[in-house]
Amino acid sequence: MKLAERMGRLGTETAFEVLAKAKRLEAEGKSIIHLEIGEPDFETPGNIVEAGANALKSGYTHYGPSPGLNEARASIANEIATTRNIPVTGDNVVITPGGKPIMFFAILALVDEGDEVLYPNPGFPIYESMINFVGGVPVPMKLLAERDFAINVEEVASQITPRTKMMVINSPNNPCGSVVGKDDLEALANLAREHDLVVLSDEIYSRFLYEGEHHSITAFPGMLERTIILDGFSKTYAMTGWRAGYGVMPIELVEPISRLSTNSISCTAAFTQIAAIEALEGPQDEANRIVAEFKKRRDIIVNGLNEIPGIRCPMPKGAFYIFPDIKGTGMSSRDFADGLLNEAGVACLAGEAFGQYGDGCVRFSFANSTENIEIALERIDKWVRSKS
Repeated sequence: MKLAERMGRLGTETAFEVLAKAKRLEAEGKSIIHLEIGEPDFETPGNIVEAGANALKSGYTHYGPSPGLNEARASIANEIATTRNIPVTGDNVVITPGGKPIMFFAILALVDEGDEVLYPNPGFPIYESMINFVGGVPVPMKLLAERDFAINVEEVASQITPRTKMMVINSPNNPCGSVVGKDDLEALANLAREHDLVVLSDEIYSRFLYEGEHHSITAFPGMLERTIILDGFSKTYAMTGWRAGYGVMPIELVEPISRLSTNSISCTAAFTQIAAIEALEGPQDEANRIVAEFKKRRDIIVNGLNEIPGIRCPMPKGAFYIFPDIKGTGMSSRDFADGLLNEAGVACLAGEAFGQYGDGCVRFSFANSTENIEIALERIDKWVRSKS
């Protein structure tokens, strides 16, 4: 069967491919430490589970409006208005099954063939994949290891042309864990206004911030009218399987984004949205505990990796990933990741899975127990030293 030509432009998310390979090795009896997948190793807090179960029992088992239940949209708007200090209402919100549909729908709705889109590289691979899929031109904003993955605003400014339509920002960043500082964020906002760019601001890791405070580009003058905030519940509330995400956007985008939702997924499960309301409005103790635990793990894995010859690992300020530079080992990132999995039983991702500027690095997720991280560090250290 011949696929449509555009399917050749559609990428994938390597984390799931490596997870499948690691699971096959486990089925063969090999011990594997999973540091490849970006999924919190905690259960969804009990109050959220109870809210979802009660919603099912109360009849939230039918179709709902494509942009989401009004009560859930209002709850999300209140959260965003409070945490970002911006004037939004439920009318600005579209709820989707996870955060990826917001990327998908926003790029589909706004990017024409030949339009250029600035995006972080290394970055979440679906950005580049979707830009290519719709016929846009991906323009990488380079996050380099030698700069500790900080953005270079002057370089970004030099990349803007009359065809530039959109800028994607992800802070804290996956895979680097880097954060766009307030001054750089303001400079990017100035560029967006000057060149009439739409901004897709992926803020899914905004609660996973270990230093300073989170800043959204929407807080700067004139940016609320040109920015789509992407956020969700998977990471903060360990709700990856619930599939609950959302976009907060200018009113004029809500109808076209909702129409794409109608044409593809109809709507997001109603009981999931009721659970999401409880996540936002209920106790935050467990969510805060999860972040505190991740900070402890971050310190352990970064300090441990920096003691291994040939590895240099910057300290991430957010998210739950590290992106160490492994060029000093003499191995390519692909050989490093494949060898570490097959020979040492530690699963990670090669840096180029996140774009061409990720070459020479690998990504570890520290969404695993302290005990397993310490075992992984022992295995990595032993394996790397055996190769020198």
